[in-house]
Amino acid sequence: MEQRSYGTRKARGYLVGCVFAVLLWSVTTAQIRYSLSEEVKVGTVVGNIAKDLGLDKSTLKERKYRIVSSNEDPLFHVNQNDGVLYVSRKIDREEVCAQSSTCLINLKTVLENPLEVHYVGVEVLDINDHSPSFQEKEKTLEIFESVLPGVRIPLQHARDPDAGPFSVQQYKLSANDHFRLEVKDKGEDGKIPILIVQKSLNREAAGSHSLVLTALDGGKPPKSGEINILINVLDVNDNTPVFTKDVYSVMLDENAPAGTTVIQVNATDLDDGPNGEVVYSFSSIVSRRLLDLFDINPSTGEITVKGLVDYEQKDKYEIEIQASDKGLAPLATQKSVMIKIVDVNDNAPEIEVTSFSSSIPEDSRPGTTVALISVNDLDSGLNGKVICSISENVPFVLTPSLQDKMYALVTNSPLDREMHPLYDLTIYAKDAAQPPLSSEKTISVIVSDVNDNIPEFTLSPYTFYVTESNDPGLSVFSVKAFDRDENDNALISYHILRDGSEDSKVTSFLNINSETGDILALKSFDFETLKTFQF
Repeated sequence: MEQRSYGTRKARGYLVGCVFAVLLWSVTTAQIRYSLSEEVKVGTVVGNIAKDLGLDKSTLKERKYRIVSSNEDPLFHVNQNDGVLYVSRKIDREEVCAQSSTCLINLKTVLENPLEVHYVGVEVLDINDHSPSFQEKEKTLEIFESVLPGVRIPLQHARDPDAGPFSVQQYKLSANDHFRLEVKDKGEDGKIPILIVQKSLNREAAGSHSLVLTALDGGKPPKSGEINILINVLDVNDNTPVFTKDVYSVMLDENAPAGTTVIQVNATDLDDGPNGEVVYSFSSIVSRRLLDLFDINPSTGEITVKGLVDYEQKDKYEIEIQASDKGLAPLATQKSVMIKIVDVNDNAPEIEVTSFSSSIPEDSRPGTTVALISVNDLDSGLNGKVICSISENVPFVLTPSLQDKMYALVTNSPLDREMHPLYDLTIYAKDAAQPPLSSEKTISVIVSDVNDNIPEFTLSPYTFYVTESNDPGLSVFSVKAFDRDENDNALISYHILRDGSEDSKVTSFLNINSETGDILALKSFDFETLKTFQF
């Protein structure tokens, strides 16, 4: 406890005028000044006022000495007998002197009979009984990731009711790579912490930063207070969408129905909000033909069949797709999707007769070419491999040609028009798929006649009777012959063979119609002369 005296005098021997002057001076200045620490125990001795004023005990017995106070709960009281000043109750410097850096309590004391006023000053010294504190336990800041290093952000300062060295003296920031702390002394307003960005922010690498700001006072050891600072890094559209695969390739059956899912692409964008929302589309360079065949869902990236996909028209497609974000200035990336069309056995073989002789002589030799046959299947692989055959039990056969998918229809046995003048040949073509598709084609081959048959009489020999005395010039008999050939080869001409024999003399009296075979007698026959003859 420290005691300081600013003036002493003896209670007796002073002139009244001199006392009056001292009283005037004491209105603003304490005659005696003491100091004590706050929070001392009740009853602690502050000082002996009577002694310090030069008053003896006899004077105190004759004259009443007291403190004049309007406070119902005074901080101090003085012993009437010895003039010792005591602490009446617990003193909180921050309560008594909330707005002052120096806490001086002026006490007005009076010595009665006659009245004598003395001023006593008690300075309450601060002790470090308070810790720095922030108004909030946590503070959230929002900073765009595009801010440049050097940006300064004032932070909430801490308060400490203590004064002097026990007030807030410094701030510390928890260790981090992106921020540092600067403290600016604002005089009466105290020290203000300022957060400075020292390294560029990247929301995609760290969307937020948790910092701890600590305020420390000047005590030994110092007291401290903390505030948690959460820094949310706001997104800037600085990332383009990225597809999850380097290559998109898929197999698709031809003739897949509309709505069939071909493939689903996926892209991600590290940005946030609209800057990270991805929209899918076909690239502007995609042809109208592809747009008629395929469609893409802008939200899911699902590519579906829209039109008829035909392997025979095109066996693969390369489609450029695009993923873009919804930023104010959208960023986009492109990717190729390879669609390989898988052949389906949807085409039956086609048969074409490229060279055909519809008529062939019956005397043609085996191996004679009747027609050239070409077969084709628009499918591929086994679906397009064609096996060709012909009707059974016919004198024809198919022989493969040196040229791919070409066959020759040739005879493989002699022909006989008279037995089989016409052949309806069915050519079968079947692919090697499972199940196979097949087709057939029928051609008619006419076997043309050659004169390979002699005329034949309906009877051989002919026997007929002639009545004697017949009328000359009339038909006595008719013969009939036929020829299995046709047309000119089947035209028959009748003649009587005359070779000069004895019977030939008789036949000189006979004549035959060369076209009809009617035999005419040119004279009358006599039974008694000639009974029989032959020719």
